[in-house]
Amino acid sequence: MLVVQKYGGTSVGDLDRIQNVANKVAKTVDAGNDVVVIVSAMSGETNKLLDYATHFSKKPPQRELDLLVSSGERVTSALLSIALQEMGYNATAMTGRQAGIKTDSNHTKARISSIDPTPMQNELQKGKIIVVAGFQGINENGDVTTLGRGGSDLTAVAIAGALNADVCEIYTDVDGIYTTDPRIEPKAKRLDRISYDEMLELASMGAKVMQSRSVELAKKLNVDILVKSSFKDEDNNGTLITREENVMEKVLVSGIALDKNQVRVTVFGLEDKPGINAELFNKLADKNINVDMIIQNVGHDNKANVTFTVPETELELTKEVMKDFENRSEEISYDENIAKVSIVGVGMKSHSGVAATAFDTMAKENINIQMISTSEIKISMVIDEKYGELAVRALHEAYGLDK
Repeated sequence: MLVVQKYGGTSVGDLDRIQNVANKVAKTVDAGNDVVVIVSAMSGETNKLLDYATHFSKKPPQRELDLLVSSGERVTSALLSIALQEMGYNATAMTGRQAGIKTDSNHTKARISSIDPTPMQNELQKGKIIVVAGFQGINENGDVTTLGRGGSDLTAVAIAGALNADVCEIYTDVDGIYTTDPRIEPKAKRLDRISYDEMLELASMGAKVMQSRSVELAKKLNVDILVKSSFKDEDNNGTLITREENVMEKVLVSGIALDKNQVRVTVFGLEDKPGINAELFNKLADKNINVDMIIQNVGHDNKANVTFTVPETELELTKEVMKDFENRSEEISYDENIAKVSIVGVGMKSHSGVAATAFDTMAKENINIQMISTSEIKISMVIDEKYGELAVRALHEAYGLDK
């Protein structure tokens, strides 16, 4: 088997943990597998490098920033390769460029355009363990680029696809995907497997184990992802993220996600004329602001109210865009004290009553629902932030996820 393994920042957080990773990799090789390892920077290293940059400039040039922060992963890959060689294994470290990863030129959040697997295939044929620095590639000018948040996961999935690996194992500080955050609901259960679409919904709704970009790419390349703990050896089966047809039992609801990083923006008395919403949301899109839920009431007196949600991290940018609409509306309000709770499950496609159960549960807990959005396998509700965790626990019980 060809196994791609990725180890995150906490998994390689210090020299002892890098040695622990080396032991895990060696165990996989001893079982008769070819192994390609992708590593993140040691935890805290990227932030330290960013602090160095901002010491000299409040807005460091992004090209130089990419060159700087990409060094963290290169340090880890070299150290892990050294550790494996000292244990008697034939290992080689590679940068993103050496691994054949080409990206566009969007510095600090580049997208992978192609991977030439030849350099890695050549090393694998020599019986080597390849240790690739994650989170990075090069653009058409030969400049180093970085892939943004979750970039090492993205590197692992892309390499697994390019090499046609049998599995892509993502090692992290949790032992899989749970029905909800166990810190909120201790009765949460680990899922054995989950479909790409369910994982995409959970990731985009606030579940932090996997980033949406990595799951999207895995679905596109048909790469099975196995999420496991790097700190457990016994009972470490993890959660398999795979095609829907591989999820034998289509349970009604797979998980509940809570996202507190949301702001509700309401534009009161906006001009109600054709094209006004297109103008508003195009301007938000031009600034790469991720708009999620949108509601517009029926207009009257040539005025309408439009409400939408954006990530809290993009609030200031949103306020800048909305300045253009201050003179064309009566009032614009921003509510940061909201949370979005989402119910996800492929079983919703063929079952009725899921929404009714959600609304009934909210009513019993006396929680007011401010906004609702649905898809084929998801229901999201915006509620007051102080009721977020109560809602998660109540819904988790209502759908029998603790059973």
